[in-house]
Amino acid sequence: MSDPADLASIHASAFDAPWDAAAIRALLDMPGAEVEAEPDGFLLWRRAADEAEIVTLAVRPGARRRGLGGQLLDRTVNRARDQKVARLFLEVAHDNAAALALYASRGFEQAGRRPAYYARPDGTRADALILALNLC
Repeated sequence: MSDPADLASIHASAFDAPWDAAAIRALLDMPGAEVEAEPDGFLLWRRAADEAEIVTLAVRPGARRRGLGGQLLDRTVNRARDQKVARLFLEVAHDNAAALALYASRGFEQAGRRPAYYARPDGTRADALILALNLC
């Protein structure tokens, strides 16, 4: 499953500021973009040379805490290793405890911080933590 409309539906259920199908199609069309997808979640990532970035990981709220995010992440890490990616990056809100726990459990470590990066519906902003995982 990699239909942009289906992925946009999942993204809309998972985030306050969702991406529409056109935005997801544009990301999928970028060189090096790949997606791991299941009916209730997906992980979109892209590779450039020997580095890769997780662009988004979205799981429908009703399917959370069942291991789907971890499965998608593990499949992506394995594919990145197979493609000789040396380092995998991502950005996550500093207060997203569930995501931070997932990434820490897979060995990601903080590599930087973007102050006030994410806009929230209530007008506040949240810092983004840049996390990295060395794959070789």
